[in-house]
Amino acid sequence: MIKSLKNKIIVSVQAMPNEPLYDEECMFAMMKSVVNGGAGGLRVAGARDVVNAKTLGVPVIGITKPEKLPDNWKEVVYITPTLSEVELLIEADADVIAFDGTLRKRPNGCTLSDIVQKIKSAGKYSMADISTYNEAKVCADLGVDLLSTTLSGYTLESISDSNEPDFDLLKVISSKLTTPVILEGRIWEPEQVNKAFEFGAHSVVIGSAITRPQLITKRFIQGV
Repeated sequence: MIKSLKNKIIVSVQAMPNEPLYDEECMFAMMKSVVNGGAGGLRVAGARDVVNAKTLGVPVIGITKPEKLPDNWKEVVYITPTLSEVELLIEADADVIAFDGTLRKRPNGCTLSDIVQKIKSAGKYSMADISTYNEAKVCADLGVDLLSTTLSGYTLESISDSNEPDFDLLKVISSKLTTPVILEGRIWEPEQVNKAFEFGAHSVVIGSAITRPQLITKRFIQGV
């Protein structure tokens, strides 16, 4: 599974419940469209979309997110935060289960080690969404299968005004750790994908630039 994602573009197909595309048929149509376009894998949120994505013949990375992000979302763990959410993704048969890999306190006394061990015991691959090198190192030491820069710039520990992917974090992780690292976050151009692979990315996850039309439209309008 990990080898099959090497040098591939994974597309994140997600929408919040208050967005038009959240409708099940819309999300599934989007998944099929990006797979037809060559996506090497899918990253989707919730058991419903994991089950649907599994019918499309590509590796599926599953996460859970709340229906509405809390106002203090930069301070709290909300991506697959506890064992209960992990169990939902296991039951939905996600190939890879992604979770918040930061060192922040998790709900219900759950720990990073608990999450990783639960995923491993179910025979699934684990993916830690991190925001700093220290977080990546801790997760690698716990034996996660994949690291992703998903949360870089979106935590208090990694606040940034940059509109660019965090290539610096990618470079330091890929040079110091042996765990495959995925670049995710603020990727808008093919040139950035090429640079990611040059800097050691195992794969690249693209979301908003492909599957969030309201953000794509807003970007064009702000640029005029």
